[in-house]
Amino acid sequence: MSEADERKRLAALRAEINQHNFRYYVLDRPTVPDAEYDALMRELEAIEAKHPDWITPDSPTQTVGAPPSHAFETVEHQLPMLSLDNAFDADEFTAFDRRVRERLGRDEPITYLAEPKFDGLAISLTYEGGVLARAATRGDGRRGEDVTDNVRTIETVPYSIDLPVDSRIEIRGEVVMTHESFAEINRRAERRGEKVFANPRNAAAGSLRQKDPRVTVSRPLHFFAYGIGAAEGIEAPATQSGWLDWVERLGFAVAEHRDRVEGLEGAQSFRASLGEKRAGLAFDIDGVVYKVDSLADQRRLGFVARAPRWAIAWKFPAEEKLTQVRDVEFQVGRTGALTPVARVEPVAVGGVTVANITLHNMDEIERKDVRIGDWVRVRRAGDVIPEIIEVLPEKRPDDARQIGLPATCPECGSEVLRDEEQAVARCTGGLFCPAQRREAIRHFASRKAMDIDGLGEKWITLFLERNLVEHVDDLFRLSRDDLIALPRMGVKSADNLLESLEKAKETTLDRFLFALGIPLVGSETANELAKHFRDLQALRHATFEDFIEQKGVSGIGPKRAESLHDWLAGHKADGSTALRDAFAEDRPAGVDEKTLARLAKVFPTLADMQRAAEKGQLQNETITKVSGIGPEIAKSIVAFFKQDHNNEVIDGLLEAGIHWPTPEAPAENAPLADKTFVITGTLPDMTRDEASDRLTALGAKVTSSVSKKTTALIAGEAGGSKLDKATKLGVPVLDAEAFARLLDDPSTVASDL
Repeated sequence: MSEADERKRLAALRAEINQHNFRYYVLDRPTVPDAEYDALMRELEAIEAKHPDWITPDSPTQTVGAPPSHAFETVEHQLPMLSLDNAFDADEFTAFDRRVRERLGRDEPITYLAEPKFDGLAISLTYEGGVLARAATRGDGRRGEDVTDNVRTIETVPYSIDLPVDSRIEIRGEVVMTHESFAEINRRAERRGEKVFANPRNAAAGSLRQKDPRVTVSRPLHFFAYGIGAAEGIEAPATQSGWLDWVERLGFAVAEHRDRVEGLEGAQSFRASLGEKRAGLAFDIDGVVYKVDSLADQRRLGFVARAPRWAIAWKFPAEEKLTQVRDVEFQVGRTGALTPVARVEPVAVGGVTVANITLHNMDEIERKDVRIGDWVRVRRAGDVIPEIIEVLPEKRPDDARQIGLPATCPECGSEVLRDEEQAVARCTGGLFCPAQRREAIRHFASRKAMDIDGLGEKWITLFLERNLVEHVDDLFRLSRDDLIALPRMGVKSADNLLESLEKAKETTLDRFLFALGIPLVGSETANELAKHFRDLQALRHATFEDFIEQKGVSGIGPKRAESLHDWLAGHKADGSTALRDAFAEDRPAGVDEKTLARLAKVFPTLADMQRAAEKGQLQNETITKVSGIGPEIAKSIVAFFKQDHNNEVIDGLLEAGIHWPTPEAPAENAPLADKTFVITGTLPDMTRDEASDRLTALGAKVTSSVSKKTTALIAGEAGGSKLDKATKLGVPVLDAEAFARLLDDPSTVASDL
């Protein structure tokens, strides 16, 4: 990887990890397993270790958690609430122990305090003169959310403790929820038709962040202390275990299963013992935390940016259980993607009952060979997301059934297509499919499509909820009375939206095609379709052959074609010899049984193949008749217009008055014919869309990415990465002034490009 690529990867990793931190620490809605998050973090750490000068203070490797949300007042921690580094196996813990001993200059075993790693929400309690003054979440480690009112509702948090009047201390710990309380909260939510929590950690975090403390008090939470932050006016003990014993005497709950252990052997023994007890605990734990017990040694070891050098969390592997696949259903997402979901015999895994497990896609099903009726081993990845990790073929029943991709959408009955190069299968009923409705309308109204100003997601959702709109053509049947009857829709807003809808009726063919949301058809492809067909009806009746011409035999590439030609040169063609018979004893190199079957289907006799070889018709070749449209896009377009309900919606749009001028046929002698441009940055006199239209009118092709085939890059202010890439590839760059000259005199300027 080049240095430039490493910088791009660094930026991408930081952005992705920050987003995951926000979802986990602020929204309480993690979307990836811990293992996947840890892999991203390790990749980032590796790049920063290679380039230390690239490390910035705001990098996820230097910070903890995520910035506090804006729902609560933000407060500063007197001492930062740092995170912990993780160990995932014995080798990683051994490496941690070795680093500790090396830094302390010792050969003898280190004494650690070992305790469970609770899976909850980290909290800091500040007591002033023995009275609870403030409770704050970890937040980003330096600043957290003030949740004092809610924490006061937790029975295991003392309101006052026996401390000197002039003392001030931060008690650090974890807020958790028992499995029993978690199950009861979800039962209540189901009865009320509300969304249930995914796991006790999310339930605890969500309960503590309620704006109304009365909601928090209705959800039983527990606080376990695990350490001390800042401490003033208090005589400190000499050890970490001494602090916990002292905190327990003050009236706080601390981990029952904790112990001082000696070195590697003691640490491993404690972990094994706690692992055996894990399933019977009332709370979720996901590992063991080891802290150097001596506070003097802790001070000598110190900290790195986001974690202490004297502590580590040795994570447990995810709990695994056996269950049986009862059925598989396919769910349709908002973009039409079909996701197979296994319905399994309900089984308790890590404190949560698992009944449904996503299988992701058909590739995953085929890779794991999952069948209906199979016994499978399941776990909750990162103790959150259920997954099938193994099929047990030895327990497979005789009546186990293979899982097949449905030919039609389970939501709307439209044809389902699966791109050969991608794992995802999609419904082709974009305009009609109920599962895709909201996204279809949002896309239809977007700026690059019909550009319906004022039609945001809020109104789209309301239209669907009130049954005012079912398909995109219904937008143009909305009346003033329909709109002003909606909450917060005044007369002026209604008139503005109706005006936008009326204005949108006058568009261009390429915008209309893009607005339809045909799978795999972006704005550039829509532009090519409009230029090529120039007429909607011609496109609606187009066949696959109107887009693609296939020559030769599928699967016969250059090497196999050359091998066949060499073989044929040494064999005399007999008109009556079947191809299979000719290959029976002497088969060309690279021709396996699958390839032979393809050849025999096209060429029944050896003479047939000989004649094709003489005409150069053996090698498979795909010829595209429309620029930029390959076989998979062509299949998607043909399938879309083959659906009757899509055509009904299109007819409804045309009846509503949507129209466009017929695109002019591209002139072969247009000044910028066969030229390809990319536009980046901000131009002083026009938008990028207007610049694109000006170039297209002169016969040019406008694309979104720079390549060696790009004629020139039009660069306004803040050109960004495209400007860097153009410079690297040696692509000419035109600034705003040069672009203006190109538009004024395209033939002269283009001749120099």
